[in-house]
Amino acid sequence: MIETVNPATGEVLRRYERHDDAAVGERLARAWSRWQDDWGHRPLDERLGVLAKAAEVLEARRDDLAGLVTAEMGKPITAARAEVDKCVWLCRHYAEHSPGYLAPEQHDTEAVRSYVRFDPLGPVFAIMPWNFPLWQVLRFAVPALAAGNVGLLKHAAATTGCALALEEAFLSAGLPEGGFTALVISHEQADRIIADRRVRGVTLTGSDGAGRAVGGAAGRHLKKTVLELGGSDPCTVLDDADLAMAAKTAVASRFLNSGQSCINAKRIIVARQVYEEFVERFCEEVAQLVVGDPTDEETDVGPLARADLRDTVHDQVRRTLDHQDGGTLLTGGQPVEGPGFYYPPTVLRDVNAQAPAAAEEVFGPVAVLMDAEHDEAALALANSSRFGLGAAVWTGDLERGERFAARIESGMVFVNELVKSDPRLPFGGVKDSGYGRELAAPGIREFTNAKTVWVNAPSTPGGRRAQ
Repeated sequence: MIETVNPATGEVLRRYERHDDAAVGERLARAWSRWQDDWGHRPLDERLGVLAKAAEVLEARRDDLAGLVTAEMGKPITAARAEVDKCVWLCRHYAEHSPGYLAPEQHDTEAVRSYVRFDPLGPVFAIMPWNFPLWQVLRFAVPALAAGNVGLLKHAAATTGCALALEEAFLSAGLPEGGFTALVISHEQADRIIADRRVRGVTLTGSDGAGRAVGGAAGRHLKKTVLELGGSDPCTVLDDADLAMAAKTAVASRFLNSGQSCINAKRIIVARQVYEEFVERFCEEVAQLVVGDPTDEETDVGPLARADLRDTVHDQVRRTLDHQDGGTLLTGGQPVEGPGFYYPPTVLRDVNAQAPAAAEEVFGPVAVLMDAEHDEAALALANSSRFGLGAAVWTGDLERGERFAARIESGMVFVNELVKSDPRLPFGGVKDSGYGRELAAPGIREFTNAKTVWVNAPSTPGGRRAQ
């Protein structure tokens, strides 16, 4: 039995029966048959018509879906609506651009024709987290479906309702049964699905620990994987930056989704010459954040998704303050008393790079401020993390920003902007942040067979090639 819980109150929302092994087997067989006998062979324009209809369905159900997200994981309602809107954009983007992304690539050789075509692999199994319970699922599912694959989803238990709502939305859009299947299963059952011969690819968004486990299991069975794992993104503010805009945007980035995003600005590295002014501006922006009921339109920061997640964040803050040169607490730092799993916006300054809040990923509303004597020191701090998902650089000199960006060890770098996912650009990381890419052309091609085709003219009876 799975329970979903409202993190704003701690009350149980609903209970769901897990799918037993027989039910899982039936769903796997249906997905395999749907791909092999139907969806994988449908004309591209028919597949994309379903995605265009899915955008309409999501748009029509915007308020209901946003309310479900807020109830299950505590996302402030305005952000939950924005998540639905982004999913609509994603569906429409791939409905429009997939023909170009999947078009065969022609290559000049001595053949009459030689090209690479992108064919679907088959059923793709996704293990997805709770923090963006619609967007992160569709970030895998929409390009996979456009390419001709079918999707199998194990969602986080906390957002089981969201998983089932997405399955129903796809069915309403005309996707045939078995095209996208939500599985209400345990971790042990997930391991068996990865091993199943009918599953052709595996994707995970989650912690680096989960990535190692899933990547290892998939590797044993030679399954293609895409792993989008944790992050401890640096936001570097150079001495010529617009401090007002940098501070405002850094606060927006760090406390987005109540600090529960892999691409939050988690380590804010500031040039020593402007550090004190930046700290003052940053704290002024934090003081304006509204913490409260996530259903309230005015709320900026809601509860953390679970009690254990709140307790983990507090433990990281406490251990950081106990660490030698761990830093100084400027605001927050104690769980909010009362119902729900609230943790206040917390700011730590002068944090040592080895302290827990800097060395670990903090998945909650905690900002770490650090200073750097010069650009090389800032770059060294930015690259000191074992993670390498995203990074931001703030500067008044764009060439300086791009030089800095070129040397940062991450999958994405944004100059004078917060790190964000965008259907038009690849998304993914390096180092302990995983491998592979989602979104744009690289994302849709991850779960395809890049098949080389070489075509020669037939030979004549005399052994010569026909011209």
